Amino acid sequence: MPTLPVDFNAQKLPSVQSRFSLAMPQDPVQGIGMRQVSDALYSLVSPTSVSQPQTLLWSSDVAFDLGFDEAFCTSEYFAQLMSGNQLFPGTAPFATRYGGHQFGNWAGQLGDGRAINLGELPERNGRLLNLQLKGAGPTPYSRGADGRAVLRSSVREYLCSEAMHFLGVPTTRALSLVLTGDKVVRDMFYDGNPEKELGAIVCRVAPSFTRFGHFQLCAYRGETELLKELIDHTIASDFPELLQTASEQASGEFTLYLRWFEQVCRLTADMLVHWQRVGFVHGVMNTDNMSILGLTIDYGPYGWLDSYDPNWTPNTTDAQMRRYRFGQQAAIGQWNLYQLANALLTVIDDKDALQSILTDYAAYYDEQSLAMMGRKLGVQLNKGEADSAFLDELETVLQLHETDMTLFYRLLCNFQPEDSLSDIVASAFYDPQTLSADTKDRVDAWGKQLSQRIQVQQLDAKQRKAQMQKTNPYIVLRNYLAQEAIDLANQGDYSMLHELEEAIRDPYKQNPQFAKFAQKRPDWARSRAGCSMLSCSS
Repeated sequence: MPTLPVDFNAQKLPSVQSRFSLAMPQDPVQGIGMRQVSDALYSLVSPTSVSQPQTLLWSSDVAFDLGFDEAFCTSEYFAQLMSGNQLFPGTAPFATRYGGHQFGNWAGQLGDGRAINLGELPERNGRLLNLQLKGAGPTPYSRGADGRAVLRSSVREYLCSEAMHFLGVPTTRALSLVLTGDKVVRDMFYDGNPEKELGAIVCRVAPSFTRFGHFQLCAYRGETELLKELIDHTIASDFPELLQTASEQASGEFTLYLRWFEQVCRLTADMLVHWQRVGFVHGVMNTDNMSILGLTIDYGPYGWLDSYDPNWTPNTTDAQMRRYRFGQQAAIGQWNLYQLANALLTVIDDKDALQSILTDYAAYYDEQSLAMMGRKLGVQLNKGEADSAFLDELETVLQLHETDMTLFYRLLCNFQPEDSLSDIVASAFYDPQTLSADTKDRVDAWGKQLSQRIQVQQLDAKQRKAQMQKTNPYIVLRNYLAQEAIDLANQGDYSMLHELEEAIRDPYKQNPQFAKFAQKRPDWARSRAGCSMLSCSS
């Protein structure tokens, strides 16, 4: 495969390396043939060329951090690079091996079935970022699939990862979205009616793409030394501050591993608190989709709550079990961490210490969640029966009548102690004409409880509103908005893609230009494919 010239348009392209592939053992078998890989963590594999790459979207701030200018990102060379048709100097592309629990069941070897890692490039601040092409062709881990991705899922991946970043949610980023010029066959509804769809590739960016499943598969295979190598590499590359502290304290190996696991638990909890804050539902919280850095990763059947419903999941595959529903995400996070802890038991002979850390996860999550809810409501909340009952009643109130979560909390920013809460949040109700008198009274009664807290705490109205508006977004990437943009893009109209990309960059600002993106889900989108629930087909 040809590589890019060293200089393009007066911009010298950096050489790409990978600490992961340099440090970890490589699969000795070459080629993309599906196989079980033992005693190795990655396989060398090149992207499969595409016919006519065309850049649809590119992130200006990710590009800037990597030192790429606009001329480069709008060039043909950039499209060739981001499709895998050409490579950065020094690139040795690879796919990694991992396993995981899927919907609660051990699935064995999984791996990067259509994600091909290019390696690391330095940010302007010196931090190294991994570039990964999703949809660039088959790998040894594709399990018989084609390794490609379609435009609809790639649009969702690109827009959602960028939306989450600007919402302040820990996430992988997206550098680019490229059309391949080729068609991909997919059975979106798994009903025996496959269709040809536009192919696309997203370049994902993150400090690390290491997942819980990387560690799990080593443990399940009995590869104890390889597991230790992976933990040591992960700490050195992604948690170097722990090494410095361990050196100062002369800690032992197991103590270092435990402190690392504790940090992973806290990062996971922080991510989940942010998900709950903005009403995001991941939809596929399998252990192979859990980042060791607490980053939101693998945007498949995700969604934001339109009407508030703790039992809602966006994943059609999970429609019956609702394992990954909104209200259970924190508990699933802990379950997944238990599975990681089980893997670590093979090298950490201290079950009680691991159990203690997992117990602390729940306490830490509750503490951070309470603080987050205080910021959403603009009051100080305390651990105890009174505020617990106050929050329980809020959750009940939000479900008495179909209520848009995002609009409710945004409108709540305008609430003052003398107001009728039901009047302030009226436009957050779906079909407000049917709001019963009893429901209105109960909403207002909860509003009076909120008023009492505001008055007792003597909060400054302007400061309180400003804080709430920084916590409660004006715009989220609702599924129906993404679907509208996808429908247009499939017809060759990319205008809404660019408009949405601009709108999600400043989601807390009440910008009249983007008011149309801050509306309740329309009735036509309630049950339409792509607007309510999504399948795993991508």
